[in-house]
Amino acid sequence: MVFNIIHKTQYKYEDGASFCHNLATLKPKDMVGQKVLDYKLSISPVPNDISERLDFFGNTITRFSIQEYHEALEVTATSRVKRNYEEQLSTFDFEKAKLVTVKEAIKLLSGYTQELIDAKQFALKSPLIFNISKEIKAYTKISFKPKRSLYEASFELMERIFNDFDFVSGFTNVATPLEDVMKEKKGVCQDFAQIAIACLRSLGLPAKYVSGYIETLPPEGKEKLIGTDASHAWFSVYIPTFGWVDFDPTNNQIPKNQHITVAYGRDYLDVPPLKGVTYSSGKNKMEVSVDIRPFVEI
Repeated sequence: MVFNIIHKTQYKYEDGASFCHNLATLKPKDMVGQKVLDYKLSISPVPNDISERLDFFGNTITRFSIQEYHEALEVTATSRVKRNYEEQLSTFDFEKAKLVTVKEAIKLLSGYTQELIDAKQFALKSPLIFNISKEIKAYTKISFKPKRSLYEASFELMERIFNDFDFVSGFTNVATPLEDVMKEKKGVCQDFAQIAIACLRSLGLPAKYVSGYIETLPPEGKEKLIGTDASHAWFSVYIPTFGWVDFDPTNNQIPKNQHITVAYGRDYLDVPPLKGVTYSSGKNKMEVSVDIRPFVEI
C-alpha cells in the first residue's frame, strides 16, 4: 500500500505572537516494511531559522523559529509512504518469538550487547511514566505469568485494555496522571499505549511509545471526509533475540499496512507532532487535521 498523508496544524493568536520556537516530529520513519517516498514540510510564515536532525531515538526532528510578529502559524507535513507488512514479517519469526517466556525474557535482558543496551533504555522511568501504581502492577500480573509467552501475555494485555477501557476524547490531557486513567478506565490512544508501557516496565521489560497514523475507513456507502484520520499511538514490546513487536490496544490489533510509524520514544513527551515556546498574550486557538488516502497512480 502507498498512502498520501497530509497533517496540518493551525494556531491562531488573539493578540498576535512576537516570537515562536518549535520542534516538529512529523516525518515518517524509513524502516523495514515502510519507506518514505516523498516528504515536504510547509510553514507559514516562513521561518527565520530552520534545521533538521535525528534525535537520540533516531526520529527526524525539524527545529524552526519565527522571529517576527504573526497572527497565525500553519504547519503542514505532506508525506507519501509505502507500507509492506509482508516484508516486515519476513524478518521476524513469530512462531519462535512466541516461545520466549516472561521469565526467560527478563533473564536474557541481563546481557550487555549493544542491542540489549539500546532496548533496556525503554525499561527505565520517563517523564510521563515514572510512578507506577499498585493498581497498574496488579493489572499487569493478570497476564504476565513467569512461564507464559511474553508475546501472548502482551497480546492479552492489548485485548484487555481494549475491552476494559473506554475511548473518551477530552477526558484526559498530557498532564493527566496514569493512575487517574487506570482508575477511571477512560482516555485516548496515547493513554492506552502508556498504560501498556507502564505495565511492561513494572516488570523490568522494555516497551516503547510509537507515534504515527492509522487509516480510518468510512461507513459502507459513505464518502471519506478530508481530515477525518488522526494522529495515533500504540506500544511496542522488545522480545530478546527476536526484536520489537507492535500492539495497538485502541483497535485491538497488530499494526499492519494501515498503521504508519512516525517516531519512537519513551512516552508521548518524546515525540509530540509539534511542541515549542510562543511569546503571546490573549487566547490562542489550535486546530489539527490529518488526511490519509491510498495513492493511486494515473
